[in-house]
Amino acid sequence: MIRLIFGETQKSWAGLNLYQRFEQIVVLLLSFLISIVIIAALVNVLQTVFALLRLGLLDPARPEVFQTIFGMIMIVLISLEFNHTIVGLLERGRSIVQVRAVVLIALLAVLRKFIVIEIGETDALVLLALSAATLALGGVYWAVREQDRAMRTTDDDGAS
Repeated sequence: MIRLIFGETQKSWAGLNLYQRFEQIVVLLLSFLISIVIIAALVNVLQTVFALLRLGLLDPARPEVFQTIFGMIMIVLISLEFNHTIVGLLERGRSIVQVRAVVLIALLAVLRKFIVIEIGETDALVLLALSAATLALGGVYWAVREQDRAMRTTDDDGAS
């Protein structure tokens, strides 16, 4: 995977202008940093789960424990999706972040909040705001997906 990404970057390097080369370097550095964060978050999840297992505290009757663990897992998943989006910039050679990926990451972050939030202790306005954000992000994601689908259909018709 890494060889493929660097190979693509290396092949296209000669044809890039100065700013595009700068973008490629920034993307590589960000991908590396996010990979470190992912590894650290994964190690933290593993340590937490093993410590809870060792202490016998991983009890299904205690939902706060599962909320914490699933919140930590969601952080890893969000980080992976974020890194995938950044690495995709290298693979596709595009110079802009795709809106759909950003909206998906934001949606995952809001859904993570729903997982870790203590609903009984949370203000109703906070729940309403999170619900509205989820619906809005879902609507934007659907609209962007439909636009991408329509553009692919138009491109396929033009190529025929």
